[in-house]
Amino acid sequence: MQIWVDADACPKAIKDILYRAAERLMLPTTLVANQHLAIPPSRFIKMLQVKPGFDVADNEIVKRLAQGDLVITGDIPLAHEVLEKGGHALNPRGEMYTADNIKERLSMRDFMDSLRTSGINTGGPAAMNTRDIQEFANQLDKFLAVNAVVNCEAK
Repeated sequence: MQIWVDADACPKAIKDILYRAAERLMLPTTLVANQHLAIPPSRFIKMLQVKPGFDVADNEIVKRLAQGDLVITGDIPLAHEVLEKGGHALNPRGEMYTADNIKERLSMRDFMDSLRTSGINTGGPAAMNTRDIQEFANQLDKFLAVNAVVNCEAK
């Protein structure tokens, strides 16, 4: 298993949690962004810089994703593609996207997009807070614990 990070908009606090998890579990983790990002020196953490452009990083993640990999993203269409390809997707606020909730999230995203297109100010998401960061850390730990058990049983 590998972790892929849609890193252009990923908060620093979330990246820091991922860096610690990668080191602790010796888990390959790749940050994908269209700009260079400084990452800590590690044999488990890599940075993949892609060309600028709409969905270029997302498309690269989907192209390289293997079944069972985890993608960290707040991008709902990317999360949908990840799930369709057999991966897992976790939002930086700690929500695990699933087959049960992704369609609803896509519908709401499209609805809000149509409101914005028609000129209605829908506002943006609330600022990230310590509760969001803790929820992300909890969900990541839970996912990695379950996945570690599955990987051990498969060997």
